[in-house]
Parts: sequence; structure tokens; C-alpha cells
Amino acid sequence: MKVAIVGATSFIGTNLIKTLKNTQIDIVAVVRKSSDKRKQLEKMASNKMEIRELNLDNYDRLGETIGRVDCLVYLTWNGTRGKTRSDFALQKYNYQMGMRAISSVIKTGCSKIITAGSQAEYGPWFEDRKLTENDFSAPNTEYGKFKLKFFTDVQKMAKSENVSVIEPRFFSLYGPDDYKGTMIISILENMLKNDECNLTQCIQTWDFLYISDAIDGLVKMIESKVEPGVYNFGSGISHPLKYYIEQMYSITKSKSKLNYGAIPYPETGIVNVNPDISKLKRIGWMPKVTFCEGIEKILQSMRISNVSA
Repeated sequence: MKVAIVGATSFIGTNLIKTLKNTQIDIVAVVRKSSDKRKQLEKMASNKMEIRELNLDNYDRLGETIGRVDCLVYLTWNGTRGKTRSDFALQKYNYQMGMRAISSVIKTGCSKIITAGSQAEYGPWFEDRKLTENDFSAPNTEYGKFKLKFFTDVQKMAKSENVSVIEPRFFSLYGPDDYKGTMIISILENMLKNDECNLTQCIQTWDFLYISDAIDGLVKMIESKVEPGVYNFGSGISHPLKYYIEQMYSITKSKSKLNYGAIPYPETGIVNVNPDISKLKRIGWMPKVTFCEGIEKILQSMRISNVSA
């Protein structure tokens, strides 16, 4: 089996390659030209993996660049954080280049396409119950709108070619080497320095999924025949956000002052992250890493990084 991973240097991409390189799967890793993260991939290189360079503005040539593959895992997308989520031109460009990329790969005979989805496609969730794949989508950012449009239009494009399209819709992933601006990484860094932590009241419901569990589910979708469509990716275990803050506080043995309520909630209301993962479990997947175990793994990685520095 041959799999192409576009966005190979992303948080999900690098962890996926680490797992797949220990299987019998041949990997084509697609990175931007002059990517400063290419060296990370080169350290994992083997005779089962090849690296190809291609910039987003040339994604209409993705098919000829990677050749025929059995499965395409499309992870790349610019402007996933902060104010760039509301950048209409940037998000539209992501969509346009993505559609050209998928079209070029379908023409080569690829039979399975996996697109990385986001909870942003649903829009803000205010309900107390868990959010299912069948709930109405009302994205409120340009990022969420164009992500949803991308998945919907890829489905339409692939239907006539008998190509299976699957979207793991990721909620809150966490793990070592994640983006430093994430809530978990930034709060852990503050706690380790005993710095004050400014927080909301942290009464919103949240669900965190450790990266290796997410990768296990993704690999199952690559290797197995699963029904096309959207699959929520979460742990299935949810608590008020304050629960997770207190767990990190206890594990780090921090003396930080936790300023609950220092950050106000938006006027639009308190948004929950609470996915229903029943559909994902039905393909034979179960999470393995508890939240506390995941935090310990991150702290271990931080200690190693500090020693190396």
C-alpha cells in the first residue's frame, strides 16, 4: 500500500509518519520547498519513505508530483489559528488550491482520500449534550466555512469517480511538540515557572484527545475499509475545563496563582468542546492514553528539550 501525506511536517503529519514508518506502508511525504521542518522528516527517512517538495500555489500538480497512491491524507491548510481564521482571501485560497490538489490526485487513480477536518466546521457548540456528526453545521469563521465547503465539494467531486472520502474531524488534540500557543502547552509552561495563570472561569465542557490516540484512529482509516463521511475525533471523556487545569496543577506541583475569571467569556456565550465519538468507536478504535498520562508525556518531552538546549 502506498500513502501520500500532504502537510507532512504538521503536528499530525509528523506523528503519523512516525507510526507508518514502522508498517509495511510506503510513504510519500509532501512538504513545502525550503521547509525549515524538512530536517525532522529526513531523520525519519527510510527506504519506505520518499520526500517530495511542492508549494501550495502549485497544488494542481500534486498528482504528477506524488504519482499514483492508494490513499491521500490531506493535512495542509494555512491560517488555522488566531486572526487568520477570519481572513477570507487566505481561507478561500486554501480551498481553491485544495480542490485543485484533490482533482489532480483523483486523476491518477487514487481510491481513498482522507481530509483533516476541524471542530470549527460545526461552529460554536452551546448545548450540554455531546455533539454528533449529524448535528447542524453553522461555522462562524472563514476557516470553518471554507473547511466545510472543501469537504463537501471534495465529496461531490469524488462521487462520480467512485473514490472514498473520509474526514476525521479533530477536536482538541494535545501532545509533545505541539504549537506553543495552545492552552495546554502555554499553561504548563507557566505552571513550571510558577507564573500566574490568567483563565476564564473554566466552566465550559471540554474533551482532549492525546495525539497518539488520534494517530491510531487515522491509521485504522488508512489501512481498513471504513464507511466514507465524517468521524468526530475526541476521547469521549469530557469535564469542565477547570478539571483539566487542576490536574495539570497537581502533576506539575506548581505554586502558580490560578486566576479563574480573569479572562471574560465572549458575549456570544460559553462554547463547549464535547464530541460524540460513537461512530469512531464502531470502526474498532478506543482511546488508550488518559489525560494525566498525556500530560506526563508532554512534561517528559519538555525536560528532554530543556536538557538538549
